Amino acid sequence: MANTNESEDGTRAGRRSKVHRKLTKYGLDDMGEELAALWTATGDDHWSLRDLADRANRAMLKQAMTDAGMQPVDDEVATAYQVLTNDDTSSGDKLRIERRLKRQQVPIDDLTRDFVSYQAVRTYLTKVRGVEYDRDHGDRLERESQNIQKLRGRTETVTQSKLAQLRNTDRLSLGEFRVMVSVRVFCEDCGGQYEVAELLDDGACDCETTD
Repeated sequence: MANTNESEDGTRAGRRSKVHRKLTKYGLDDMGEELAALWTATGDDHWSLRDLADRANRAMLKQAMTDAGMQPVDDEVATAYQVLTNDDTSSGDKLRIERRLKRQQVPIDDLTRDFVSYQAVRTYLTKVRGVEYDRDHGDRLERESQNIQKLRGRTETVTQSKLAQLRNTDRLSLGEFRVMVSVRVFCEDCGGQYEVAELLDDGACDCETTD
């Protein structure tokens, strides 16, 4: 059960939360409890933060289309959202959807700026709704994420030191430098690419949305 830290006019925490503000803007206040319930559910009923962000964004898109006098069905909304947000979408397809929505007086530029990220959803659920996803495997994910970040930090430190030694002994010509190590994961099933900390924080790749 969500610990509702929101009042009808918005608490201080609520006003700081983009998700809270945007759900209110689109008349979707009741969706907050639904998002909290889906995130804290167990087993197959659990939704990842990324899926919840998509759910909220599709709801905002559908409401904006409805407010503009359209009568959108869920499949139409899902297709439009996919085209608008997928980096692999061709520019031509994206432009056609944007023009169609603009002809219907949907404020598409404002709408896409209002779309929320999974990080914003996490902030909203933990800081505003007062819920936590604390299943055992969630704790394990957090621990392993910290371990991987420590390994990455050590790799950066060792690499920095070795390069500096080579430069100082005239074996390497190199100006002032910084070492940046990024660990990325490529899922061959859904084709998604993720920074490992992001993937572990979210708890799922895009396979959940394509199943």
